[in-house]
Amino acid sequence: MANESRPCPCDIGDRFDYGGRGQEVQVEHIKAYVCKPPACTDKAVIVIHDIFGWQLPNTRYMADMLTTNGYIAICPDFFVGQEAWKPSNDWATFDEWLKTRNAGKIDKEVDVVLKYLRDQCGAKKIGVIGFCWGGAAVQHLMLKNPHLKTGVSVYGVIRYFDDKYGLLHPTFFIFGEKDDIIPLEQVTLLEQKLKQNCKVDFEVKIYPGQTHGFVHRKREDINPQDKPYIEEGRKDMINWLNKYL
Repeated sequence: MANESRPCPCDIGDRFDYGGRGQEVQVEHIKAYVCKPPACTDKAVIVIHDIFGWQLPNTRYMADMLTTNGYIAICPDFFVGQEAWKPSNDWATFDEWLKTRNAGKIDKEVDVVLKYLRDQCGAKKIGVIGFCWGGAAVQHLMLKNPHLKTGVSVYGVIRYFDDKYGLLHPTFFIFGEKDDIIPLEQVTLLEQKLKQNCKVDFEVKIYPGQTHGFVHRKREDINPQDKPYIEEGRKDMINWLNKYL
């Protein structure tokens, strides 16, 4: 587990030098990054950022990857104007910072984004993916929001489940074997509880040797030993969305 001076292992990873192919828009009270495929589609994916916020190039890279696979992708600012975490911040202040950014209290913003996707983008089938903080948000939404079709939680902190396992929609869970903040025993217990209580399709997958952030915060070209798992995680994510959207 992470030590007290470092309650979260989220270093920035390999910050991509990436500008994005989409555009920033205003959706009621929320700013958002939107990217659309060249061909018309009624399928969309909400991308929920990690603690480093909606402008992190790595997360926009993932949104654009969804677009190249035929989806409208939107990454809203779920911190709603509050500052994202910075690598230079003092980790001793992290818990206080997190209290004002609750991954389980984004329902108002999600409703606004869903309305925008339906009314402005013509989306009828909408899923959600999220990373780290966003992965926990996906878990919350899969337990609560009836309007989403499916979700992918990428190393979302399991403790946010709060002993609720009745998922409403098919959900895919991605974890790294060597994640400092999500012990494997928690992952095993999650899978057991889902098997006992969940009535929809789900999958829990652990990627060998991988640390927190591997799907979107490691660059495959400078992490050759991790490249197969980075690519596998991204491919699995797309395949899950393709199956249920």
